[in-house]
Amino acid sequence: MTLEAGSLNRRVKLQRLVETQDDDTGAISKTWQEVATVWANVRYLNGVETLKADTTISAAKVSIRIRFRADVVAKWRVVYALTNFNILAVLPDAQGREYVDLACDTGANEG
Repeated sequence: MTLEAGSLNRRVKLQRLVETQDDDTGAISKTWQEVATVWANVRYLNGVETLKADTTISAAKVSIRIRFRADVVAKWRVVYALTNFNILAVLPDAQGREYVDLACDTGANEG
């Protein structure tokens, strides 16, 4: 399967969680650091609403295809259209090394 450039029609940000320790207090703080902005194909697979802690939360499952990168890991997140998507699995095109599919969802976690 050949990856067509026209199918990558959305800009997304790849971010990783970085922990830093304050030299004075020793407190650990977590921040998201941008790794790259890349072209992607974003496909919404499904969405649900759930009840969590007496609050309705919407969640969506999304597949995001980007050009092949060997550095993306499931601890990262994707930011698209003001939404943070948690990367659940990184599914590379191991044979052709043309693309990587990122299985993602929205929901409550560090993203």
